[in-house]
Order: sequence, then C-alpha cells, then structure tokens
Amino acid sequence: MGYQWFQGLDGLARPGGNDDGSSLADFARDDAAAAPRLQRSDAALQAAFEAQRGDLQIEGQGTVIKVLPDDNKGSRHQRFILRLGSGQTVLVAHNIDLAPRVPGLAEGDTVTFFGEYEWNPQGGVIHWTHHDPGGRHVGGWLRHRGQTYE
Repeated sequence: MGYQWFQGLDGLARPGGNDDGSSLADFARDDAAAAPRLQRSDAALQAAFEAQRGDLQIEGQGTVIKVLPDDNKGSRHQRFILRLGSGQTVLVAHNIDLAPRVPGLAEGDTVTFFGEYEWNPQGGVIHWTHHDPGGRHVGGWLRHRGQTYE
C-alpha cells in the first residue's frame, strides 16, 4: 500500500483515536491533554516536511486560512489550506466524488483530519480524507463543527 501509520496521538496505530471511539477533535474540545497530542501530530508533519517524506497516514487539526476553488479536473476535490498549531500550512484536497463536501467552510474554522500526508515545497498535501470504495486504502475523514465527512 505504501503508506505509513502515525502512532502518537493516543499510542494506537489506527483511525478513530481512543478506544472509546473519540478522536483528536474530541480530545481538543474535552480533554486538557489534547495539546501534547496535537503537538506530536504537528511535530510528525513538520519532520515529514523537513525530510521531504510522504505516504504518512496521520490525524491532526488546523485552522482554515484560505478556501480555494474546487479542483474539477478528474476526480473533483474541495480544497483549502490549514495552518497547524506549529505554523506549518498544508493543503487539504478532499475528494467530493467519494465523500460529501464540507459545507459552509470558512476562514478561521477549525478542521480535524485523518488522511495521508504527501510532501510538497509549500508544506504538503493531506488527501485520502474519504473512504476507499475498493477497500485497498485505509479510510480517512474530515471533521468540521461536530460533523464527520468520510
């Protein structure tokens, strides 16, 4: 498959976060221990960027700093730029042919993600934020205002 699991948000290498089904967004809202988890996620993304490494399956969270026009070439993607807590920026390319669009997305909104990081010189791209209808790739998601899009 080529991707790597990120182990560090809660010590488990699987999507969904905690054993009770909570995720990083739940931690960020409800748990004072969220800051270290977010810092580890941000640190892993920063390390991947510095090493020019991709294929990293990761959960993280950021603030929308720019909503871009959809990419309608081939599979359609909703695109926006997140600034992580570390200051790093990543482009999110969310396939809206396979998952619902995130409605009402605006600058300043918080988005939690689980997807695959790919390196580029601008900070990187998060994609695979949707299910895989072929079942060959781990499913990803986006969470915005308490709603999950996968």
